[in-house]
Amino acid sequence: MKNIKLSILALCALLAFSCGPKDGEYRFELMVTNDIHGTYFDSLYVGNRTRPSMMAVQYFADSLRASVGAENVILIDSGDDLQGDNASYYYNFVDTKTEHIFARMVNYMKYDAIVVGNHDIEAGHPVYDRVCEQLDMPWLAANAVKENGEPYFEPYTILKRNGVKIAVIGATNANMKAWLAPHLWEGMDFQPIVSMMQSLVDEVIEKEAPHFVIVALHSGTGRGDGSQLESEGLDLLQSIKNVDIILCSHDHRATIIEQNGIVLINAGSHSRNVGRASIGLTIKDGKVTSKSVETAMEPVDKDKVSEQMRAHFRADYEAVKAFTEQPVGVLDMELRTRESYAGPCDYMNLIHKLGLSAEGVDISIAAPLTFNGYVKSGTVIYNDLFTIYPYENQMFVLEMKGEEIKNYLEVSYSRWVNQIPAKELAKAAKNPTETAPRALRIVKREDSRNGQTRWSFASASFNLDSAAGINYEVDLTAPAGSKINILSMADGAEFDPAKTYRVAMTSYRASGGGDLLFEATGLNSETVQERVVEKYPEYREVLYDYLKSTTSLSPEALQEGLGTWTFTPAQANALVQFDMSLLFR
Repeated sequence: MKNIKLSILALCALLAFSCGPKDGEYRFELMVTNDIHGTYFDSLYVGNRTRPSMMAVQYFADSLRASVGAENVILIDSGDDLQGDNASYYYNFVDTKTEHIFARMVNYMKYDAIVVGNHDIEAGHPVYDRVCEQLDMPWLAANAVKENGEPYFEPYTILKRNGVKIAVIGATNANMKAWLAPHLWEGMDFQPIVSMMQSLVDEVIEKEAPHFVIVALHSGTGRGDGSQLESEGLDLLQSIKNVDIILCSHDHRATIIEQNGIVLINAGSHSRNVGRASIGLTIKDGKVTSKSVETAMEPVDKDKVSEQMRAHFRADYEAVKAFTEQPVGVLDMELRTRESYAGPCDYMNLIHKLGLSAEGVDISIAAPLTFNGYVKSGTVIYNDLFTIYPYENQMFVLEMKGEEIKNYLEVSYSRWVNQIPAKELAKAAKNPTETAPRALRIVKREDSRNGQTRWSFASASFNLDSAAGINYEVDLTAPAGSKINILSMADGAEFDPAKTYRVAMTSYRASGGGDLLFEATGLNSETVQERVVEKYPEYREVLYDYLKSTTSLSPEALQEGLGTWTFTPAQANALVQFDMSLLFR
């Protein structure tokens, strides 16, 4: 009996050894995408314009697989794929019976692993639970855990190529609860990545004995100073051990960094780039004796697409195109989102009108969510609604004291405009130049896509909230915290700092997105929910219903009942307009 047991053990050892890699040199080509944001098709549905797309990524993958062999190519995506485009919206919420287009596409493209992004969770349980069931590859998020501590999604996967074992460990954004309404992530909590990843890496190495370790995150590259929960990439790079590659995402910042023998890759967003890593391994006696990683950021040629993939998904494209070309309403004026940064405008009036149309709402707070969008006057089709309102945010109504509303606007405009002493402002307004004081909080940055410098807001422009339902002034000569002077309610009634008002805002903002609400009120992600008194459908759905019920929209009809706001002193507007010319030249 003892000899039989020994023979079985020897056989198991032999089988294990025979399944491992032979001694020699191995090379694998890693392809990385992230933040696809619904760019499934190369067409923009209306007109003849094209864009980078997953079909162009597939062309790139086909070429690489043909060159080095399909078994030597690894394809990973780091999340935020179910939001941002007509196609993702259509298969998220309109056609919910057909297998989701994203699942079918990544299955077709033979992705090896995908990470869960915050915008994937934003689509809601019915969407991401359905997609998860339809994927042929694991959807990874080790730090999204249930109440019992078990991961909601798969924590990692082991890819086996010619006997070589490659571990891919995934984690999603740890700041999710600060942006999303609780019902969207119900049943999950999100652990900070840095605090949990090393122990998981150690566990995977002990259990699986991989030859190469990749950590794929839906988290931004960040600053590396531990200050950004939503961007832990550099934080992890500086602290993690026994990892070869870290994949980042989320901030749309195309980046390659090498530090401490580890390579960090962030491919940017919207199918514009493929992050590349050529991995070389030397193996002897089943162990890695040397490793090399050569990286590149490969721009995607939008005009080189997989014709086979395009043909395969043609019927899906036609269904989305038909949906987005349907007429919705009529505008008597054009809408330009850029005008929102210089004062009240037709575009922001429309967004505020939606908030104030909800029953019992006194004040609307909103920001422009498209930086430089344009919708022409005349017939509005559903496709235009994605320019007017690109995100799947619900409309929430919160109770806020008048003093809190004033504080909220102080926080918003402190990110929006600078303080300029009255004498300097008057002088600069007579002859605005690039060297004169800036009215808007804009900075000159290098564009990573083309190497050119351009002006942009110092803070995210989608966090620059204005208000309607009140009349107020924004004083550019006053310091941050003292810029806002609320004159009255829109109808001329007194605005009372001690009174409780009903305020419409997005679910993103009401859940703490952008930190404006929390900074202004001292609330947090738990206590703010006590303030929410109503939850309405998504803003785009409210917008759709509003346009369908209105014969024609004029500037006068939009402005009615909103109140207004202005920059003061009057000379400030000359500087604001000059700064606008820098932003949009």
